[in-house]
Amino acid sequence: MPADGAPLEPAGATRQAVSVDEPLLAARVHRPADLVRFFMGLLGIGVVLAIAGFAHATTNGLETDITKGAMRAPDFFSSFTGTTASVAVLIVPVAFAVERLVRRDGLRIADGVLAAVLAHGAALATDLWVTNAAPGSIREALSHGAPTGLGMTDPVQGYLAPVIAYVTASGMARRPRWRVALWFVLLLDAFAVLAGGYTTPFSIALTLLIGWAVANGTIYAVGSPNVRPTGQNLLAGLRRVGFAPLTARRVVETGPESADSDRGRAYLVTLEDGPPLDVTVVDREQQAHGFFYRAWRRMSLVGGITQRRSLLSLRQALEQEALLAYAAIAAGANAPKLIATSELGPDAVMLVYEHIGGRRLDALDDDEITDALMREAWKQVRALQSRRIAHRRLVGESLLVDRSGTVFLTDLRGGEIATGDILLRMDIAQLLTTMALRVGPARAVGAALSVLGPDAVAASLPLLQPIALSRSTRGELKMLNRARAVREREAVLAALAADKEARERGRAHPAREPAPSTATVAAEPDGSAAKAPSKAERKAETKAEKRAMEDALEEIREEDLLSRIRQQVLLIRPQAPVEPVRLERIKPRTLITVIAGAFAAYFLLSQLSSVPIGHAIVHADWKWALVAVVGSAASYVAAAGALSGFVPERLSWPRTVMAQVAGSFVKLVAPAAVGGVALNTRYLQKAGVRPGLAVASVGASQLVGLGSHIVLLMAFGFITGTEKTPSLSPSRTVMAGLLTAGVLVLVVTAVPALRKFVSTRVRALFAGVVPRMLDVLQRPAKLLTGIGGTLMVTVTFVLCLDGCVRAFDGNLSYATIAVVYLAGNALGSAAPTPGGVGAVELALTGGLIAAGLPKEVATPAVLFFRLLTFWLPVLPGWLAFTHLSRKGEL
Repeated sequence: MPADGAPLEPAGATRQAVSVDEPLLAARVHRPADLVRFFMGLLGIGVVLAIAGFAHATTNGLETDITKGAMRAPDFFSSFTGTTASVAVLIVPVAFAVERLVRRDGLRIADGVLAAVLAHGAALATDLWVTNAAPGSIREALSHGAPTGLGMTDPVQGYLAPVIAYVTASGMARRPRWRVALWFVLLLDAFAVLAGGYTTPFSIALTLLIGWAVANGTIYAVGSPNVRPTGQNLLAGLRRVGFAPLTARRVVETGPESADSDRGRAYLVTLEDGPPLDVTVVDREQQAHGFFYRAWRRMSLVGGITQRRSLLSLRQALEQEALLAYAAIAAGANAPKLIATSELGPDAVMLVYEHIGGRRLDALDDDEITDALMREAWKQVRALQSRRIAHRRLVGESLLVDRSGTVFLTDLRGGEIATGDILLRMDIAQLLTTMALRVGPARAVGAALSVLGPDAVAASLPLLQPIALSRSTRGELKMLNRARAVREREAVLAALAADKEARERGRAHPAREPAPSTATVAAEPDGSAAKAPSKAERKAETKAEKRAMEDALEEIREEDLLSRIRQQVLLIRPQAPVEPVRLERIKPRTLITVIAGAFAAYFLLSQLSSVPIGHAIVHADWKWALVAVVGSAASYVAAAGALSGFVPERLSWPRTVMAQVAGSFVKLVAPAAVGGVALNTRYLQKAGVRPGLAVASVGASQLVGLGSHIVLLMAFGFITGTEKTPSLSPSRTVMAGLLTAGVLVLVVTAVPALRKFVSTRVRALFAGVVPRMLDVLQRPAKLLTGIGGTLMVTVTFVLCLDGCVRAFDGNLSYATIAVVYLAGNALGSAAPTPGGVGAVELALTGGLIAAGLPKEVATPAVLFFRLLTFWLPVLPGWLAFTHLSRKGEL
């Protein structure tokens, strides 16, 4: 404590007096629970529509049973309930509004009115969709003939959805007495409209879900009134547990805070008699911080390594932190001593600690983090691990350093007791990375080895992977990787520029230049002569550029931070395991693929159920089917030419073709735009091409393929537009596409951020792909093979699709089919599903139908095309992949 008697405060923090009259908090907060309810409402709406659409017989039977049961009620009872419900459904919400206005809580009523207006709009939009565009089964489940004989009943009850939204958003449904009245009125109203034949059971369910979902979405968007405890509540809570607080000041940290931190608000409280206290207030809103991130981690990571449950109750959170605080101190670790706990109303709790003072590790300068300080931190971790306690959040904000250099472990609420080895090793990996980010891998590993020993540190290497680290640490590692990539790219560009400048100086000031021959002298307009570079000189220049680029990469290439940490540990334990442990149960890409695959399956099944596939197969023209088979097989030969043409090195033609066949198997488990690129790059590396040059060759092939794709799409689109017009005027679609592309180019060049984004990637392209293209340009035969193969890939696939269309008696021009294929293939390459499953079928079928082909022809033609180009080649692709892998060529 300083000489003036003032308590210690963290450096880099500001002191802000807590007013006992008003909270220093936002007036409204966005509760994650409201967003969860909104998505649950949307899911419920989808389920109702799905049941109405697919379980047609069930919905009819359910509707009939409910309607018959309601109609058996006495007429006077139905009339009484109808009249009562019609009046009460309006009176009850108005009465609640009056009660809230009397209590000066008008904001809740305003929220309810806003939600009611939005719900009314959503109900009208749903009515229009069901009436005009929904499938017939959904329309029948949600509406039927009106009892008056005039028209149909409304699919959504336009007055009931706003009422549901109003009572939910205004908080009426959360008050017990009003809730009883509300449910009574709603049940009466539902019975009345069902008994009268003015609606259906599914319409009632859909109405309730729309009102509820819109209300929760509105509440989340505008925010809920903030009920967090104020400074007055805090002082009153301290008095209840026996303290005599004098002042309370909010400690606002100015240093960084981790993205997944959910620690509460910290207060420094001075007492009338005794040392100061550190008080942490945890409320429901702060506790929910990072809810969706924790929920995703719990779902995506394997069992046993996830953090605590996504959302604990306040009492569970209080007990968790208290247990960890006592357990840490009992284990011999330095942790703030918990001396009291208490509730602050129904939505907050407080934890009272002895005051420590000091600064968090994040607030220290790099030169203040000494080896002794790091060893002190590792001693605290060793004490926890001796009792099988995992901290789970060993980042800079969780390490507190007092004036004497003693390290305290804070933020223990995410920890676990009696834990397994994986979590303990994850703690070591996390603290290693935290320290290495500040002082470098060598010092960080050295401090850990001096305290834990080489065996414990080496055992953490399989857990030294980004997924095992905290969210904030992963963000820092990504920033370091981006900065490293920028440095490498700038070094390559600088080396190329310096090499070019040196060669130009050599031409301008040659040390000794022989007399030019007549074959290399060209007359200039002024009568002078200029020496044209020979083919050998151009080839030498290209090799010099490539060598300069490779030398620059070798000089600047850096290992990422985690690799450097591993290297430091391996210097002590060369035999330590480094293979990462599999921690992810599901990846975001896998989840997207599953969802997209479900939509694709739904589309395919709906198409198959509505088209007589068997009749189409029986009457198919198998001569054209043979043409389609030949086109599909020829595409692999063309793809081999498209790859080998951009590789100056000599490749085995049979193995290259086999590699393209193997790509058919890879596309089954990877998106179409990713699997082929990875396989070709691997194949070139195994063929003796250097990794950087292999990537550049595949990139050059992809670049030319993209250019040819765009050119062919425009060319065939122009031809398609002129086929039916005597004047060769292009179609309006092509012109609109060109104008759209022009507008996009103007927007990109006008917005600085977009311009920088595009220019950065173009510079990266010129640093890698263009030098490789220069190598290819020296060999016209190679260039012709690459460009010809690229064009032939498109030609063979269009030939295959054309054969499939004609096999089922379709008749479209080759240009039209080419446009449909090129557009569908572009969409399929962008789809996250393996091989573009679903997206390609949808795009091709829709394109053929839009071009004038009947649905009964387009659907089997597309399915046959996909069978030939995607599904049937899987087995030969697997055989080719296995053979090449066994031979060490993949």
